[in-house]
Amino acid sequence: MNQAIHFKTSMFDVSKEKENPINPIYGISLLAWLKSELAGKIEITEPDAEDWGWYSELEFEGNNYLIGACAYFEKGDNPKDEIEWVFQVDKYRSFKEKLFGKNKMNASDNCFVFFKTLLEENPNFNDVQVA
Repeated sequence: MNQAIHFKTSMFDVSKEKENPINPIYGISLLAWLKSELAGKIEITEPDAEDWGWYSELEFEGNNYLIGACAYFEKGDNPKDEIEWVFQVDKYRSFKEKLFGKNKMNASDNCFVFFKTLLEENPNFNDVQVA
């Protein structure tokens, strides 16, 4: 089960993002920023499109994760306004881990806490909430 963080920011001009070829959903800006911001600390794959938004993958403390982002923005909205975002963290688990209920994703997962703290401590992100 993935864990999601909702927040608002005007940090990214999503109107300048490359188009999602699957579904017209914005969100690559956040993942590109995280990749750049965490360079040398955490290796994050290049963002790729999905029907619900954008995703990247990473390894954190020996576990593999998918992180995803989408911005609630439609053409015609002002890209300089504060935009609502959803950032999700999902842990990949082996069949055996799933079968025996081990290594489950939850809000106290270290990777999730790392990203939540990163967003909470950055003054460009507002109303950071776990959903």
